[in-house]
Amino acid sequence: MIRKTIAMPDEMGTWIDHRIQSGQYNNDSEYFRDLVRRDQERQEATLQLRQMLEEGESSGISTKKVPDIMKDVEKRLRKNAQLPAH
Repeated sequence: MIRKTIAMPDEMGTWIDHRIQSGQYNNDSEYFRDLVRRDQERQEATLQLRQMLEEGESSGISTKKVPDIMKDVEKRLRKNAQLPAH
């Protein structure tokens, strides 16, 4: 395991202490590990969103009308059991 030393303003240290005292975290390390995990998840979500946007842009302009798109989405959701059948 790697060890890091950081410096921060007193107000931030107090904030962390309050989070630990509230019982949400057992110690400083647990708090920072949680922050890093959340940052990693957010970064991954951002990368996935960018990839989806790029795929959408590269797929071109659709000739479908909005009602047709809505029917396709509804069909897909029903097929995946994410929407109840009529």
